[in-house]
Amino acid sequence: EVQLVESGGGSVQAGGSLRLSCTFSGLPSGSSAMMWYRQAPGHDCEMVAHITNYGTTWYEDFVKGRLTISRDNAKNTLYLQMSNLLPEDTAMYYCSADGLGPPCEWGQGTQVTVSS
Repeated sequence: EVQLVESGGGSVQAGGSLRLSCTFSGLPSGSSAMMWYRQAPGHDCEMVAHITNYGTTWYEDFVKGRLTISRDNAKNTLYLQMSNLLPEDTAMYYCSADGLGPPCEWGQGTQVTVSS
């Protein structure tokens, strides 16, 4: 059974930083591409960052240069370092892996709130 547990969210002011973590189990360690999604109220679930098992990364244009995805396969943990946060980044953040699909309806998530 695959389990994904997000943590690290919180409330910060614009310009602040947060580091999200996602601990996972039930995945072939190191062999699955993983990604972060977010969903703000009234908006669709959107992928914001992706990392392959080789460490190649992709970012949605709006977050490029401000969010950094990384993974530690030895610790079964995925990270999202968030800096220079904007109010528009306010959302519930979720992690997922290849084959699991968008997690916004089934994931636990961690809330990020950025105030201006």
